[in-house]
Amino acid sequence: MTALVANERGEIFDLEGYGAVGRSGDMVIPLTVADTLFMPDGGELMRLPDRFVMVWNIELGAVETLTHNPYAPEERIYPVAAFNSPGYVNTAQVAALEEEGADPLPLFSYCAVGWYDEGFRTACFRVDDEERQHLPLMPIPKVKEGVGEMQVRYPENRLFRHLERCALEYGCPAAKNLYVGRCEAPLPTSRQCNARCLGCISHQSGPSLSSCQERLDFTPTSLEVSEVALTHIERVPEGVVSFGQGCEGDPLLAAEVIEPAIQRIRAHTSNGTINMNTNGSLPQVMDRLFAAGLDSVRISMNSVRPEVYTAYFRPNGYRYEDVVESFTVAQKHGAYKAINYLNIPGVTDCPEEVEALMAFVEAHDVDLIQWRNLNFDPLRYYESMAAVAPMGMPMGIRRMILQLEKRFPRLKHGYFNPSREMYTARPGGRNIKRPPSKKGKSRKNRR
Repeated sequence: MTALVANERGEIFDLEGYGAVGRSGDMVIPLTVADTLFMPDGGELMRLPDRFVMVWNIELGAVETLTHNPYAPEERIYPVAAFNSPGYVNTAQVAALEEEGADPLPLFSYCAVGWYDEGFRTACFRVDDEERQHLPLMPIPKVKEGVGEMQVRYPENRLFRHLERCALEYGCPAAKNLYVGRCEAPLPTSRQCNARCLGCISHQSGPSLSSCQERLDFTPTSLEVSEVALTHIERVPEGVVSFGQGCEGDPLLAAEVIEPAIQRIRAHTSNGTINMNTNGSLPQVMDRLFAAGLDSVRISMNSVRPEVYTAYFRPNGYRYEDVVESFTVAQKHGAYKAINYLNIPGVTDCPEEVEALMAFVEAHDVDLIQWRNLNFDPLRYYESMAAVAPMGMPMGIRRMILQLEKRFPRLKHGYFNPSREMYTARPGGRNIKRPPSKKGKSRKNRR
């Protein structure tokens, strides 16, 4: 696999004689065909500003740092990373060195990528083959048709109006699914959060990072929430509705609205799955919501080691122990329990984290791990986490999952929130068929 670089104009090309490399923690390793896939449909390539390119010099047999094109020395070059589609787990990050005074990278995940056999290949593998967020299944004309229908049916519902913007301006797949009537619909409710996550996509207070989207600026009523939920459940067999979205704070802080909304939904129908994505910071509130009819919970964690968790989430008014208690509460109610595992190679798969995760899964009878690529500058993330806890030599994300599968055959691995029908019918394994990878359609721009 040859290295990919970009010039000042954003043109991407490969460098003959130089191999592609990836980073895992503080290790830089050549990429191989065996450990990569042709870039999944819907993925994007990104040029990284204020960074130097790291490559494998094939002639020297060593890693080399480049600032300029070796075949056109006057041309400044930059690293290229891939942002993969949902359902794919990164196994290596882009390898790059910062220039002095460089700003942190914007809030995306940055997968290592190279060129091979007329296509881009990225360091990832598929953990969930459900096409819940496959964009061709959510065509914009159909989304607009659904928006128009809801404007007529619910002209005064502010939550529907908010989600229109999510679908049409921000391109949110969850909001699009609401309007085309498929899979999982979002129920953003909370304006506030009691965590200050380094990579929060809806609120950044410092000047060096920008949030990706605006946070919900009103608190919907329980009637507005239940109208959105019931409409989706009525239209979608085995549909899922979820509190806790990227355009809001944490839903546990809006329990005074959510609890009566859940009660209203369940007074009308026993169909559908009511899920909550949360930081799990208020176990007493979780207890009330499960009693009201909440079916499942997905608790976000970047680590099950307290010091690593705290360094990223930076809790404001709660402790790591409260998050752990929320798993106990969910278990008491017999609810489905998932970890939204924000992962980056080199941190997530270090032996200390793997050992801690094994113990956590066993202690709390976790049902599902959702493997989510953490959207944050990978080098800065590693340095921040390594400053608070030991990070031994990574074993590899793929090997880590295989070990979890062997030790916990009932534990499920995926990306999306399952419906009740899915997690009762398929109690273990990966949500994946593993079809053979197909070559990409991209054309090479060789110098």
